[in-house]
Amino acid sequence: MSPSSKKPQAVSASRKVVSERITQVLSGIRVPDLPYPASKRLAESEPDWRPLLLSCWTEQRDERVTRVLRSVDIEWTVRQVNAAYLSDRIMDVFLKTSGLHTTLVSRIARLRFWLAWQLDLSGAEAFGSGVLLDWLDNLQEWRGWSDTGGRSSRLLLDQLDSLVVAVSASFEAKNREALETYCRQWLEDTQRRHEQVARLRERLFETEQGASRQRLADQVARALIGRALTGRQLPPSITRFVRSHWYKVLKQSVWADGVDSEVHRHANKLLEWMVWVGDPDLSDGDRNRLYHVGEQLGDRIRDVWSRVLDQELPEQSLHDIQSVIVARIRGDVPELVTALSAGSDFSWDGSWLVAETLSANHADDYAGRWFFAGEGTKEQRRFFFALLPDSGEVLWTNGAGVKLGLQPWAEFKKAIQSGDIRPLPRPTAFGEVLSEALEVLSKVCSRQQAQREEAAREARAKAEALRREKEAAERQREKEELARQQALVRAREEAERQRMADEQAEQERLQKEAEQLAEKQVESISLGGWIVLTEKDRQTDPVRLKLAVKISASRKYVFVDRLGLNRREWLQDELVAGVVNGSVRVLGSSAEFDDTLSRVVGRIRVGRN
Repeated sequence: MSPSSKKPQAVSASRKVVSERITQVLSGIRVPDLPYPASKRLAESEPDWRPLLLSCWTEQRDERVTRVLRSVDIEWTVRQVNAAYLSDRIMDVFLKTSGLHTTLVSRIARLRFWLAWQLDLSGAEAFGSGVLLDWLDNLQEWRGWSDTGGRSSRLLLDQLDSLVVAVSASFEAKNREALETYCRQWLEDTQRRHEQVARLRERLFETEQGASRQRLADQVARALIGRALTGRQLPPSITRFVRSHWYKVLKQSVWADGVDSEVHRHANKLLEWMVWVGDPDLSDGDRNRLYHVGEQLGDRIRDVWSRVLDQELPEQSLHDIQSVIVARIRGDVPELVTALSAGSDFSWDGSWLVAETLSANHADDYAGRWFFAGEGTKEQRRFFFALLPDSGEVLWTNGAGVKLGLQPWAEFKKAIQSGDIRPLPRPTAFGEVLSEALEVLSKVCSRQQAQREEAAREARAKAEALRREKEAAERQREKEELARQQALVRAREEAERQRMADEQAEQERLQKEAEQLAEKQVESISLGGWIVLTEKDRQTDPVRLKLAVKISASRKYVFVDRLGLNRREWLQDELVAGVVNGSVRVLGSSAEFDDTLSRVVGRIRVGRN
């Protein structure tokens, strides 16, 4: 499978992960010190924050959305607070790592208000079809932009002014369409501009290469002439010929064949011979050599001239040189003047003769990179377009491919070492910022969720432990209550037993007392004494009987009725028992005795009941 066919799948998978993480962060993360609501709100009671965010965007405020939320006395939803935090986090990281100029990135970062609104409204669909992400990533092409006040600088600021209108329209329409239309138009313009800048840079490189070689030729020719003429007293015709005519030969030889070519070395050697012949201080000491050089110098000058310039040397110019040569061979001393006076308009720089030989490979670490000088809003950025090896100069351009200037290679290296010029850090595209921020927040969210789950488990465990503790306490309380109730029952039973025992004892005492009273009453019956039988089962009237016989030895009593019939016999104990239970009543006993016996018998009956 080709790389081109894999790329859409990779982008789709990446955006799917981004969407999942956005959903996770919006619902799950909790950030300290943010104005979360105290309780969950109903959907119909959620506050509408779109007007607030629109006003912040319209005013172009450089302020975090979370700070705006804190400044208003409104209870926001968890999703709104998280959307504000997420948009702030993304834009803050983008501010620091995008590599864009401060003026530019600060404007882009104000999109945090729109982004917070869309994240709350649409969640992972806030970036829609992806055109917004493509546009934000495309901003990297402006990483070399500087607020220079120039036309290209102003053009970008005007485009960003249009962004304010597009985002405001998106707020008003309550959808993303206006902003996405703006982004699509921007991307289309970018494609056209790329084609234009590519053509412009190609032409610029060709032009600057030629100009660089021209500068090299000019500066080397001037340096050779300046070095040869400085401090010399020469005939004016030689000085004039060198500066006006031989300068062209030196320059053309360098431009056409280079400083190391044979023809250039020959032309430079002829320059030195012309100065040697014209200056008596140099040539008077060797007349034979002067004659030999003078004899050949004219032909050599004519030959190099025609080779380099592809034309014949003007005879008048050569005639003036030959006149000086002839005069010097004869031993005459021609009129001499200072070849290069202090106020001369002929400028030259000897460093061109000892300059380092450069090639394009020397700039491999710098070419195609952005550099900047200054800080903050005064920061100026420039693009290292190419090293011009002929002149040893760095060609600087801006993002539109327009030439900003030239800088000597040695000066550039010195500025790099001193830190006056610094390379821009590696840029971070918005998509990368978004992915990395979401990855970090997703991990935080997962960790918080795990912590909440752990806390919930701990809470459940504590609740279970508390429930068990309460159950154990309840069981203990019930056990103690049961023991207490059992103790109470035992106490009641013991009290009842004691009461029953006491009552039994009381009954026995009363019974004994009654029996004693009854026994006394029975013993008090004398012969002829009467008793009345009052048995309960009798339906007839009580039977009256009188004591007929009392046998003391056997303690037996014999009673008969008034006719002496119906004999009845009782032992004393039986008779006492009858008196006690009320079935027998002794007549003729004293009232006090009867009352006492009645009370005793009554208490016995009450006690039994």
